[in-house]
Amino acid sequence: MSQSFQNELKKEFQLERMILFSDAVFAIAITLLAIEIKVPEVPRNVVTDHLLAEKMGELIPKFIGFIVSFFVIAIYWMVHHRLFGFVINYNLRLLWLNLLFLLAVVLMPFSSGFYSEYVTRQVKLPVYVYVCNIIFLGAMSLVIWNYIANPKNKLSEGITKEMTRYFRFRAVIPPFVFILTAVVYLYIDREIAVYVPITIPVLLRLAKMIFFKQKPQLKSK
Repeated sequence: MSQSFQNELKKEFQLERMILFSDAVFAIAITLLAIEIKVPEVPRNVVTDHLLAEKMGELIPKFIGFIVSFFVIAIYWMVHHRLFGFVINYNLRLLWLNLLFLLAVVLMPFSSGFYSEYVTRQVKLPVYVYVCNIIFLGAMSLVIWNYIANPKNKLSEGITKEMTRYFRFRAVIPPFVFILTAVVYLYIDREIAVYVPITIPVLLRLAKMIFFKQKPQLKSK
């Protein structure tokens, strides 16, 4: 077995380790989101369907926070998955950028729980913390994409200009929507703000249609 072949195998193994570690972090973060939702506790001697329904009603903000955060993490996992499908090499800087991106991911259960717990209590700090977490997540996704897609770094292959523009735009859509959500929540109407994040998948779909309009064969990537 030649030395160059051994080096290629070692490189592939190290890349696989980084991807598997990243996938594990995503999985743990999503699991921790669900752990934040506790089963309602009512004393056995007074438990009724009415009391349980009231307790479940109190958990609605937590369920909303869980669902929104679940899909935010899922969106960035899909981006990460697609991005590293083009990676053929790595360096120390990529490892650190990936770790910083994962730092934003593992903070999501805390910021989501903090937001869900106090969102109905007329306070602003939880909203700021949650939105800043998502901005951090989007920013690191954009930084990693730019670094890997840059041909000077020789880390990837098969990335077209259309894909580069699309994934850059895709990385900033969730932060933009959540900044808009925070503005609506803080200054316009809290009930309307709950529905603003629903626009994220619509915007992502529209972006895909616009960027790949002239290149239909890229849609499968």
